[in-house]
Amino acid sequence: MLRLTSPFPLSFSSISNPNLPSSFPRPSLYLPNSTSQTTSLRINTLQPLSCSISSSVDQITPISQMQEDSLLLYSRAYWVTESVIAWNVDVQNGVCYLLSSKNASLSISNSQIQGEDLKIKLQEDKAGLSANVVEKFPHIRGYRTFNLPPGSDVKSLLKSQLAVAIYDSDEKCRNCTGLQLPGVLDELFSYNGPLGAIFSEEAVSLYLWAPTAQSVCAYIYKHPSGDDPIEIVPLEEEHGVWKTKGPTSWEGCYYVYEVCVYHPSTSRVEKCYANDPYARGLSSDGRRTFLLNLDSDELKPDGWDNLANEKPILHSFSDISIYELHIRDFSANDLSVQPEFRGGYLAFTLPDSTGVLHLEKLSSAGITHVHLLPTFHFAGVDDEKENWRKVDTSILESLPPDSDQQQALITAVQDFDGYNWGYNPVLWGVPKGSYASTPNGPNRTIEFRKMVQALNHIGLRVVLDTVYNHLQGNGPFDEHSVLDKIVPGYYLRRNTDGFIENSTCMNNTASEHFMVERLILDDLVHWAVNYKIDGFRFDLMGHIMKSTMLNAKNALHCLAKEKDGVDGSNIYIYGEGWDFGEVAKNGRGINASQFNLSGTRIGSFNDRIRDSMLGGSPFGNILQQGFVTGLRLQPNGHDHGTEANMKSTLAASMDHIQIGMAGNLQDFVLTNSKGEEVKGSEVLTYGGTPVAFASSPIETVNYVSAHDNETLFDIVSIKTPMDIGVAERCRINYLATSVIALSQGIPFFHSGDEILRSKSLDRDSYNSGDWFNRLDFTYNSNNWGVGLPPREKNEKSWSLIQPRLADPSFRPQRSDILATMDNFLNLLRIRYSSPLFRLRTANAIQQRVRFHNTGPSLAYGVIVMSIEDGHDGFPGLSQLDSIYSFIVVVVNASPQEVSFVSPSMQSRNLQLHPIQEMSSDDLVKSSKYEASAGCFSVPRRTTAVFVEPRKI
Repeated sequence: MLRLTSPFPLSFSSISNPNLPSSFPRPSLYLPNSTSQTTSLRINTLQPLSCSISSSVDQITPISQMQEDSLLLYSRAYWVTESVIAWNVDVQNGVCYLLSSKNASLSISNSQIQGEDLKIKLQEDKAGLSANVVEKFPHIRGYRTFNLPPGSDVKSLLKSQLAVAIYDSDEKCRNCTGLQLPGVLDELFSYNGPLGAIFSEEAVSLYLWAPTAQSVCAYIYKHPSGDDPIEIVPLEEEHGVWKTKGPTSWEGCYYVYEVCVYHPSTSRVEKCYANDPYARGLSSDGRRTFLLNLDSDELKPDGWDNLANEKPILHSFSDISIYELHIRDFSANDLSVQPEFRGGYLAFTLPDSTGVLHLEKLSSAGITHVHLLPTFHFAGVDDEKENWRKVDTSILESLPPDSDQQQALITAVQDFDGYNWGYNPVLWGVPKGSYASTPNGPNRTIEFRKMVQALNHIGLRVVLDTVYNHLQGNGPFDEHSVLDKIVPGYYLRRNTDGFIENSTCMNNTASEHFMVERLILDDLVHWAVNYKIDGFRFDLMGHIMKSTMLNAKNALHCLAKEKDGVDGSNIYIYGEGWDFGEVAKNGRGINASQFNLSGTRIGSFNDRIRDSMLGGSPFGNILQQGFVTGLRLQPNGHDHGTEANMKSTLAASMDHIQIGMAGNLQDFVLTNSKGEEVKGSEVLTYGGTPVAFASSPIETVNYVSAHDNETLFDIVSIKTPMDIGVAERCRINYLATSVIALSQGIPFFHSGDEILRSKSLDRDSYNSGDWFNRLDFTYNSNNWGVGLPPREKNEKSWSLIQPRLADPSFRPQRSDILATMDNFLNLLRIRYSSPLFRLRTANAIQQRVRFHNTGPSLAYGVIVMSIEDGHDGFPGLSQLDSIYSFIVVVVNASPQEVSFVSPSMQSRNLQLHPIQEMSSDDLVKSSKYEASAGCFSVPRRTTAVFVEPRKI
């Protein structure tokens, strides 16, 4: 998820444009020569502006001078088709006009608009908006409709400053506003031809989609920085696409576009200097696009073209297990990696490093995919390492474990060091330069490919974390703005006042617009084909339209080895299907939320099982306990209500977890804690929404921890009572991962879950540096107690955190880390010992999976799940497992041993799973099954797996 240091994406201090070609003078700040200019800058900086001059319908009432000055700063009308403009305005006896000014001279004073080149009378259409327009723009349903006269030169008008105005009978302007153009741009200029730099034997061609631009030039440079351009090439426009053809000698050069275009954020025609939205390479400072031919043999590691035939085998998406990892975390502190490779792509290519050896263990046990946090070009980390600032680790290591000095030193350099999660995208199609040994030239491409190849060769497929829901920059001057310089107001979703939506924290993108979706699909195919990526995770997927996600899946699955060099049918996509902000409840069209994606075979993170396991939610009281953290069974002193309330909450949590263990299927039938037979869709969360959202197990990604929020070990340490020992916290950590590992659906693990990873209780380490994000694959430390976590996100919890960090008994020993790692590997081995843990269809799960500790007389803190295979005693059920005919999983979250009797499981030939029999965990080895009584005895905080071998 997105992390942001400032609530406003555009700084008022953007005085100069860092992308400006060196041969041009720097523009000065727009000085406040007029009220409109001053207000324009202010609005662009502090958006959205609350200047309350509108209601549900813009009224025709007398307007003050101050209101007049601000009217043209808004864009409350929508040009939705070539001939239709929609505006939520009360016309009364007035007349509506469209006004345009090519040099952006529109102004209003004394109820008169000046500066227009054209003034076109519009005709109100009482029939209202058409069904297809309402489908595309549901948030303007009910707006009034105005038609342009036939023969209007619409394409030319779209290159100008535009406004619509209501004139009264006395020729005075009673209301006016700017226009939002995506609807008409989509109708007139949707385009499926080439974009970006295209290489051939004869030429290098450039294509840029910019239908509102008045002119476009390309500045060609020999070097990544400095010097004057070797050429300034004007591009020619054809149907909204600007293009030029240059010599093959351009390959290896750099370029910047100059786009002359009206920009609504400044109400001026601007000269914007921008990278190519389809850039495939960059200069080290990110200010010039590198002309890089990805098909060149020089950019391919040995054997690259054959990698599709060497991919780890994947029979079904149900066989996937995901391990989430940040590239820098992986090796920044690994002394077995040479310094120049640490924290970068090439660290994954060293077979004898501690990190790679650790990944090999995970791969051998069953992990199939490594999910890499953002690897595209993002803001927040300078690609030129010599510019980084660092803190002397010897000083940090000398400070007490509960000191606030570590975080003070780290945060002092956090915006100038080499660390950031990367959820602040600038260009989606270029590998991040800070992870390359050198960011200029082709190195980032070559080294990225070597990383993918190396991971594939140790049995791990690679998932990229995509962030298509927002962009770091906007406006004509922000150095991180690209798309909003090329076609201002198109790529970023705007509210009904015309200001950029920021519900994702910054600059929401609008995949409902044709060319935004096209850019997303092209980018996905680019990564899949040119970098042979095996899966994509979508950040804040709910802010993307469902149709975009379906088109993305189809575009990827159509890729074939013969023509594309990759097998797209094996590319898995999943994401965060949260439903909030302006897109909630399909506010901007049918969005890719959890419930809307049912039936698509696209995965969504299952927050229900996470919250029920741990307690509360990441947004609630941090002390709220859950199933594994001691709710009712080992209270931590927090007020959880009466005994009856705690029982009810724990029972409901167990229902939610069991639905999750059954793939979170909407139609899975469970006997709930009240003794009622209910479907998953009928089990409700505490907010009243259904727990289950999936129709296929591969639509559910089960997890208890991820990069967001506290690590698993940290959240366990904060929620459990202060007086339990560290060994018990370690068992709870293992217990939580066991439920995820043995559930139907796709299991997802945060890097370090398996080794008790701590971030010293930091709940949001997106910019907390290497110090708080350290991973230690030597297993000597889990990074607990390295100081109070950064003040910005954690200070309100410092009073709870400090005594825990100060207490040496909270720190795990190496033996604890090794034991947890061993148990984690065994859980994976168990998952992959039987296909019954990885059932492929909802029907198979419904037929085979049962829960036995249910109803009003349930034993609190115990979940008992069985999985049946076809055998002689169960006619009609096919055989999937050649070794085991029946499996029972008993999860005991209570702090003492439990015995559970099930008459339906009497006289079976069940035994502890051989992997657990051979385990170094003495507790799990003591688990027993007594056939005569059908009794399972399982020690405290243990998950035991019993299997019934087939008769030979």
